[in-house]
Amino acid sequence: MNTSTLSDHVTIEPSILYFGTPVVLLTTENEDGSVNLAPMSSAWALGRTVVLGLGREGQTARNLGSRPDLVISLPGPGQWRAVERLAPLTGRHPVPPTKAHGCRYEPDKFTASGLRPEPSHLVRPPRVAECPLQLEARAEHVRLDVSGDHLIVETRVHKVHADPRLLVPGSHHVDPAAWSPLIYNFRHYFGLGPELGHSYRTRTPRDAGAAEAV
Repeated sequence: MNTSTLSDHVTIEPSILYFGTPVVLLTTENEDGSVNLAPMSSAWALGRTVVLGLGREGQTARNLGSRPDLVISLPGPGQWRAVERLAPLTGRHPVPPTKAHGCRYEPDKFTASGLRPEPSHLVRPPRVAECPLQLEARAEHVRLDVSGDHLIVETRVHKVHADPRLLVPGSHHVDPAAWSPLIYNFRHYFGLGPELGHSYRTRTPRDAGAAEAV
């Protein structure tokens, strides 16, 4: 490779490091039995474990400390406006001082966002009906991160619900060509672009020529 054609990197101090991660919607149970619905974009999966990064002062963090059941619903690109309607809302009253300027208390976030609750099978918090993928889970380990400002929550997924249009026919496999997560990329919303290829471990292989032609 001719390195002389490459641009030099510069050192920067970005205000955030949301370098392209999927958005999830978390439903948890409030102390009075009502529901809190919150968007977040710091989540990743390892087997049946989904790890979440949460602000320690939010209502979701408060709920999971004593009521560990939750649902992790994954919106598609078509739900980005509903996600953004949720973004300035909090279930905490009064609003914690650590929340961003303009954040306001809202006890009924489903109505405020225009989303619909759907009963879960194993946990008390509902699923988000519009989300193509929904994970019923339980928080098994909650701890502070190294900064002390956030919580790291390890959840165990017990049941997965999927829109049947996302599945490879006759299987339990999500077709990656049919599913596009909503991506939060430096505070902007994106979907996926065309497929470039696949991992050698995939169980949903497609013709290489077709993938290249997409």
